[in-house]
Parts: sequence; C-alpha cells; structure tokens
Amino acid sequence: MNQYHSVKTIGLLLLVLLSFSCSSNLDFDQVNDFKLEPVFIANLTYFEIPANQFIENGMEQNIAFDAQEFDMFRDSFFRKNLRRADFFFEINNTINRSYTIDIILLDENDQPLYRVRFDVPAYSGTQKLVTRTEIFENATLDLLKRAKRMGFVIMMGAGPALNANSPGSLKLRSSATAYLVVE
Repeated sequence: MNQYHSVKTIGLLLLVLLSFSCSSNLDFDQVNDFKLEPVFIANLTYFEIPANQFIENGMEQNIAFDAQEFDMFRDSFFRKNLRRADFFFEINNTINRSYTIDIILLDENDQPLYRVRFDVPAYSGTQKLVTRTEIFENATLDLLKRAKRMGFVIMMGAGPALNANSPGSLKLRSSATAYLVVE
C-alpha cells in the first residue's frame, strides 16, 4: 500500500504543477495582418534565327514578323494579385548585319498596347550581348494584363549581302519575374 500512496502523491503533484503552466491570450486578429509576397520566375520566349532564314527565293527579306499567344493573365487570382512584372531580354547577334527588333504586346483585337525596341549592332568578331529589363508597374502593368499576344518585328539594317551560306544567327532569350501580393 505504501507504494500505492507514493504513486498517488506523485500523480497529484504532477497534476498540480501542470495546472500552473504558462499560457498567453491568443490573438486571432493577427490573421487580418497576414500578407504573402511570392515571386515567380519563368521563361518568357526564345528564338534563334539562322542567317539563311533571312533569304527567301534568293532575295534578302528585311522584315520578319511573328506573333505568339501571350495570355498569361487568364487566371483571375494571378491577375488580381500581380503588383509588378519584370521582363528580361538578352539578344545575341552573330550575323554581320545590324537589326532592329520590336517586341509588341497586342490586345485581343491585335491592336498594339506596348512596344519594346532593341537596336542590335552587327557582329564584328566579338560577342556583344544586348540586354534590357523592362519593368511593368501601375499603368504599364494594366496594359500588360490586357495583352493576349506578343509580336516580334525584326528589321535588318544595311550591310554585306546575305546568302544561303551566310554564317551566324540572331538569338533572343527572355524571362519574366512576377511579384505578387496576397493579403
């Protein structure tokens, strides 16, 4: 019986000690101050055009145009919470001709909303990367959210004639960084 009393006494002491534990009031209103700021990075577009693709039927083509779907804002959550978008572009020209490249954001009726222009120097034996970051905030972000297609207009500058065996290429790489705020 003596052992029974010591177990009972220890149990009673533990119960008394646990009833005096520390606690604080919980503030459930903190959920109203909850704010997430995720950042997403994704590839935007890429192309590489060999020099011989600027030749059609033996003649140089000075202007090329292509448009691709660009409906990255069809998701309402993404569209509602996007606060800023940074588009990074890198162009590498290894053709002995200069180029002007226009990247045009088009709305659902193919009307231009926003244009980014690059002047790309001719290749002269050393690599010259043309880079730029285009930041979309406030009014320009509203235009970006309306964009449905992205068009590319490539205009070749004056220089030595190209033929089917001309070396080099015109390469564009780009990425997008999207900054969201979820409250």
